[in-house]
Amino acid sequence: MVPDMVLDIVQIGHPVLRAPCHDVPGEELGTPGMQEFVDDLIETKRAANGAGIAAPQVGKPWRMFIVEVRDNPRYPYKPHAELTVCVNPRITFLTPDRYLNYEGCLSIPDLRGQVPRCPHIRLQALDRFGVPFEREIKGITAGTFQHEYDHLEGILFPDRADPRTFCTWKEFAERYQAGVEKAVRQVVDQWGE
Repeated sequence: MVPDMVLDIVQIGHPVLRAPCHDVPGEELGTPGMQEFVDDLIETKRAANGAGIAAPQVGKPWRMFIVEVRDNPRYPYKPHAELTVCVNPRITFLTPDRYLNYEGCLSIPDLRGQVPRCPHIRLQALDRFGVPFEREIKGITAGTFQHEYDHLEGILFPDRADPRTFCTWKEFAERYQAGVEKAVRQVVDQWGE
């Protein structure tokens, strides 16, 4: 058995982050190489303290991402989200409502900004073994899934953000985090996690 590896995370400017990704063929999912890649992607997300990570962030133009939040030091105010591997996903918005979510990205170090996100979505995807699943996701966690899904379309969070809200992580912690924590609680109270 090969131990999990931490993969290199590509940074803004790398062309793979701007190209729409292609579907992963179902027959490839069961291969040892693809399963090893999924394990490495999970390990990379955890090592970087990300709330999620998408395959293009490690240089692979595949429609695959992972979301998992648990006691995350980068996002201490985010509700927990169980480990979810999404292959060839589709997201449907289930409400016209939007909330403002302060986001960052492992591929864009030291930048945060406010992005409007839908608080109630339907996710349809394959799991890591090619088994179809469907879930409704609400609140702040729905925003995390949308952020990762955007990566598969070649969209980065600054494309959707109000540039007047851009700040470094240090400035965010000093000036905005307390307000964001209050806003997150309001979204969770209204929509759930």
